[in-house]
Parts: sequence; structure tokens; C-alpha cells
Amino acid sequence: MERPDELRETVLTARSHDPAPAQGSLARGETACGPGETLRLSTAADAERMQIENELLRRAYYDELTGLPNRSLIRERVEDMIARGDRIFALAFIDVDNFKHINDFYSHAIGDALLVKFAERITGSLRASDVLARISGDEFILVIDPLESHGELAAVIDRLLERLKRPFFIDGFEVFTSASIGVSVHPEHGRDYEALRRNADSAMYRVKGGTKGGAAFFDHDMGRAVTARMQLEQRLRLAIRDRQFCCAFQPKVDIRTHEVIGLEALVRWRDNDGEIQGPSEFISLAVELGLIDQITHLVLTEVVSALDRIDAAFGPGSAISINVAAKQANNPEFMCSFADALNATGCPERFMIELTEDAFVAKGRFQAAVLPRLRELGVRVSIDDFGTGYSSLSALADITADEIKIDRSFITAIHQRSRSQSVLKAIESLSSALGMTVVAEGVETFEELAYLQGATRIRYAQGFYFAKPIFLEDVGREHEATLGLRTVATARELSETRASDAALGAARHSRRS
Repeated sequence: MERPDELRETVLTARSHDPAPAQGSLARGETACGPGETLRLSTAADAERMQIENELLRRAYYDELTGLPNRSLIRERVEDMIARGDRIFALAFIDVDNFKHINDFYSHAIGDALLVKFAERITGSLRASDVLARISGDEFILVIDPLESHGELAAVIDRLLERLKRPFFIDGFEVFTSASIGVSVHPEHGRDYEALRRNADSAMYRVKGGTKGGAAFFDHDMGRAVTARMQLEQRLRLAIRDRQFCCAFQPKVDIRTHEVIGLEALVRWRDNDGEIQGPSEFISLAVELGLIDQITHLVLTEVVSALDRIDAAFGPGSAISINVAAKQANNPEFMCSFADALNATGCPERFMIELTEDAFVAKGRFQAAVLPRLRELGVRVSIDDFGTGYSSLSALADITADEIKIDRSFITAIHQRSRSQSVLKAIESLSSALGMTVVAEGVETFEELAYLQGATRIRYAQGFYFAKPIFLEDVGREHEATLGLRTVATARELSETRASDAALGAARHSRRS
């Protein structure tokens, strides 16, 4: 392949036995020459055309920012290597960690400069036979060739990781980053470029899903995982198209009066085989793929269609909570559309949006851009799973919410854990001072309930002890619709017979702590 920076010229060499051309037979730009003389023929138009062709070639095969080979050229290079036989070489997929945050925090100009320096730092340690290419924004492919052993490859990758962890000095800033690297080896992990790239990419995402700034070598378990993920993604998209999502409702209970004071709508996926899948099976993927917005709107639609049955089973006007992902909460475009959908129900004041703590951290976008609109509609806000994210009591003071749900990790065996008891009391006190209702999540045993009743002022709880989630189609059936209420009644009976002694014991235990 011609390099784009090589000037191409027409070269003629006169041989002694060639007759000299007649003057009239010379083409434009040609001049007669004697035996053995070499003559380069060009005109201004030819030179301009060559320059344009070389520029087009450069743009087609080289990255504009870094000057590295691009996606097309590295593909051709690897395919040429494969065509020459079963030589062993490695393909490393390199991704700059947290590059979006660097762009957002510094500027896109600093981000571009970082990519240039990043590429220079990698190429500075390469052999002449190795090739680095930039294939997209913050992604690079490195071909390591030749390769003598896996041990040699591991050493090369380790040295590269260490080099990339050192800070980059750009326009007076000291920028820290790292790289996540996935590696595949030819022919062990693939016999064509696309297979090698895909498998290296899979290994890189294994690193991203764990501790960034490391490396992973492809194995066939990853290949199976990639296939399973692709199949799940396809099924998930079809499920959204075919509206295969339904809701289950779990009551929130007043632990003093045993009344149901609200419901949480929990999304479920009923697949073509009738199997019910919980959110842990698909929500993370839906968020990653940008499908969560559609699912959240489907949940609201399901809830609205069941309002009459919900009222019949749990009382008119029962408050209903819907979960919203942090990524959605900080997307004003989605939140405005969702607020409009809540308003269109005709009863937005019945709804509460449950958000995890990190929704409130991203530069206050939710509180500044979205919360006023929700307040205007009467929609309330709950902090879900408090204690599992960016928790701090000082941060809690800056959050504007109506309800705080304490994660079940604090509630499990609370009667036996003095440290959790202290944290629980601190959260309870601050929440009360800020006017937030406190809900204890994940109450599963009588002892946990007894501690909450006897040693705290917490009024509300949720968990399997009171009721498991009730499916939407079951709410309208008389004997199943009252499942949660009967469970609460059972809790009342147990409380009446044992609460006095248990609460007294819990209070004594608390005082000793």
C-alpha cells in the first residue's frame, strides 16, 4: 500500500535501443531524452492532482487528531498479517478511563490534547513492528507483533499500564487518568480481524466492570457471556416493543397502626415463556442501552390502568411510588416528559418518585432543573436505598426530599448490631429535623420490627414481614388482593401478643449499647 506522504511521479528511463520519439509525437509535459537518462515528467496540474489524491488517502486511512492509523487501516493491516499464515500476534483494545468526565471537567480541547499525549506515550514504548491505531473517540487498538510467548505479552501490557497511570501535563493542568485494556491472541482467540477485535473488546469490558486501570485476557467464558448478553439485549428490545412488562406492588406500612399508607410499583418482565424476571436481571442493561426511559413510561402506564383496582384493594387515593434511575433523574429532557406524563394522569399528587442518592450528587441538576416542576405538580420525592451510595449526613442536609428509605443492609438484624443502631438513630434525628418521613426497608423478622417499635421513633416500614410484592393481575382478585392486608393483620396479632416483651427487651439492649 502506498503511504500518503510519498509523492508519486511518472519515471521514464530511455534505453539505448529505443528510437528517440519524433518531436510531434511527445505528449504534453514530455521531453525527449538520450539513452540512459531518467526524466521525471510532471506539470502543475499533475502535482496538484497528486497532492489532492495523497490528502484523500491520508484522510481515508489516518486519524485527523493523532495522526495514527484509523479503523480502516488497522483492519487491513491485521487481515494482511492473518493472510500470511498462522503467525502469533496480539490485539489489545485500549480504552481511556473516565474520558467523558475529563472532557466535562476541563474542556474538549484538553480532552483532545490528552488523546494526543496518550497516543504519544503508547507509541514511545513500541517496537517498530508494533502498530497503534485510534478507532474511535477514546478507543485505541494496539497490534503487538511478533509475539514469542504469553509471558512476554503480559510484561508488555503491565509496562504499558504503568506508563499510562502517570499524570499528563496539559496547559498547566495535571491530568490523571488510566486505561482499561482487553487482549486477544491470534489464532487462539480468533482467525479474522472482527473476531479478534470483538473478543479483545469483551475482555476490556470485563475490566471496566471491575477495577478500571487494569487488563484482562480473553477467555472463552467471556465469549459465552458476550453471546448471552447480546441475546438478552435482543430479547429486552423485543419485550419493550411487545409491552411485556408488568408491575408488582409492595405496601408501605405504618408499624404503629398497621395500616397500608402507600405502595411501591416494582417492574417485572414476563417473557414469552411466562417466566417472571425481577429488575436485577435487566435494569442495569436497560440503563446502559438507554432503554430505561421507555420501561419507566411503561410502568406508569401500567399503574394508571390499574388505579381503580388499587383503590378497591388498598383504599382510595393510596400513594404510589415509582422508581427512577439516577441517570434519568439528571436528564431534564426525560424528566420533563415524565412530569408531563404524571400530570396527564389527572392525579399527579398521588405519585412519589423514588431516586437513589447519587441522583442528587451530579452538580445539583435534579434539584435545580427538575425538582421545581415536580413540586409544582404535587409529586413527592423519596431517597431510596439510603446508605448504599454517596451517603453522608452532611450531604443529606443538602437534599430536598419528602421521604428517606433506609436500606435493608442497616435494618437486617438491627436488634443485634449496635453500630447500625447508632447510625440509624443519627439518620432518624436528622431526617426528622429536615421534615423527611423515614421508611425502614427490608423488614423481614419480628425481632427487627420489635426493635423499630420499641427503640426508635420510625413510623413506617416495608418488607417481606408485612407483605411480598403483589402482582398487578392479582390485585383485583378478592382472596389475593387482600394478601398484603392479611399479612399486616398477622403482624398486628403477633405484635399484640409479643410486642410488649420484645420491645422492652430491645429498649434495654439499646440503653446498654
